[in-house]
Amino acid sequence: MSASAKSKKTKKVKNVRYVPYARGFKIPTKKDQVLALGLGVGNKLPIPKEYTDTTFSDVNPFTFFNNIQQPTSIDDWLAQYNEEGQTYSQYLKQCPWLSPRKVKGMHDNFVSSAKTLSGKYPGSKIYIVPVGEFNEEDYISFSNLLDYSKRFLCLPIATLPHFKLQQNGDKLYWVDEPSTKTTVRSSPRTRLTELTSRFHTNTGNFQVQISPLLTKLRQNIPRDAFCLIGLTRHDLYADESDLFVAGMAAGNHGVAVFSLNRYDPSFSFSTEFWYQRYKVPGYTAEERRHLILQRSCKLVVHEICHILGLDHCIFFDCCMNGSGHLAEDFRQPMHLCPVDLRKLQTLCGFNTVKRYEQLLEFYKKFKMESETDWVERRIAYLKQK
Repeated sequence: MSASAKSKKTKKVKNVRYVPYARGFKIPTKKDQVLALGLGVGNKLPIPKEYTDTTFSDVNPFTFFNNIQQPTSIDDWLAQYNEEGQTYSQYLKQCPWLSPRKVKGMHDNFVSSAKTLSGKYPGSKIYIVPVGEFNEEDYISFSNLLDYSKRFLCLPIATLPHFKLQQNGDKLYWVDEPSTKTTVRSSPRTRLTELTSRFHTNTGNFQVQISPLLTKLRQNIPRDAFCLIGLTRHDLYADESDLFVAGMAAGNHGVAVFSLNRYDPSFSFSTEFWYQRYKVPGYTAEERRHLILQRSCKLVVHEICHILGLDHCIFFDCCMNGSGHLAEDFRQPMHLCPVDLRKLQTLCGFNTVKRYEQLLEFYKKFKMESETDWVERRIAYLKQK
């Protein structure tokens, strides 16, 4: 997913039927897809059923998994960036979590001989924590986000009491309370730290600069954390020229923060001014809750996968594709392609069918019909003899 969407002045072009890929980008061939998986052609190894749905042939090795989509807008990710992609073999070499050496900053006991992430760090977990309060009008359930992340990643997921933010007029503050402090330097008093932000008087809208939030998260990361993911309903920006940023990770420090502000379908947002948004009529409360949950689930696992070492995917239509704008993000699938599924399976050690069954329970519960249908068919295929 794109970290930012910037305001740009471009000439309007009518009746554009073809948008080219970024200069230098090469569309992966069927052979490239199989080579990226690290099996099949050139490796003299059969493709396990969990990574495909047909017997390999030069014509069509995969049918459940679609090819990446041709750009339809000049703002689409692959219309802007010449992504090289990350093969499975490259992931094994690049991912620090698979190293026989302890990752810098990890405090948990380390088992160098273990093969999976939880085996190497048996007491650690991923933390997903609210930054600022969410109320019923936000239509966001953190318990559901935690549940989905656990089913998708097959790793321990936990949360903490929300990190408090306080608005005083046109200023926004991070609130450090004595009860949340664990260091010898903790103060018996509540402390307010002003966050860099911008405020629009006429609309009353805030945007919070992301760097100070990452700093505060670093100061509060638990000792048993693989990473700490902060989620906020506040809009975010990094540089003054930004229209907004969806979020940002400081992977070397194990922290990230992301905004769910623009995931509500009942609002549309200006492409020119950060503070302008417009009400979109016609959505029921149930529809809003459904779409916000679906979009938020995809955002959270996409970004955690980045922290776990997975780069953007170019080999298939995949949850790990990059996106240059919200519409592109929304139309991308929730499932992983074979290449990224193999990466995550190697890191986490899950049984693929059981993982799909756990996801199916979630999709059925929240009436995600297309995801339910896809996973049901996938499970049925994998269980065929």
